[in-house]
Amino acid sequence: MSTAMNFSSKSFTPRPPDKGAFPLDHFGECSAFKERFMECLRQSGYESAACRQSAMAYLECRMDRRCVLLFSSFLLRQLMANEPLEKLGFKDLINEKSEEKPKKS
Repeated sequence: MSTAMNFSSKSFTPRPPDKGAFPLDHFGECSAFKERFMECLRQSGYESAACRQSAMAYLECRMDRRCVLLFSSFLLRQLMANEPLEKLGFKDLINEKSEEKPKKS
């Protein structure tokens, strides 16, 4: 009878995410950015491409902030590891920002 529950011999082996953990924002340090992003999604009919500027601002906030975890001791950790925005898919938005800045002559 015990073999009736073994439908396949393959077993699933979980693996950690490529970029590591994405800690929760327990202190709400980036909640204003998250809310702006969510509002943008609602207004655009959940079209994420229309909200890339808000998404970039939210990720920048997470990379800039640090959180303190209170377990057995104090531990400082970032909400998100610093990563070039180009690697996160925002290269075109960064180029737009640099073009908007007036050139010094």
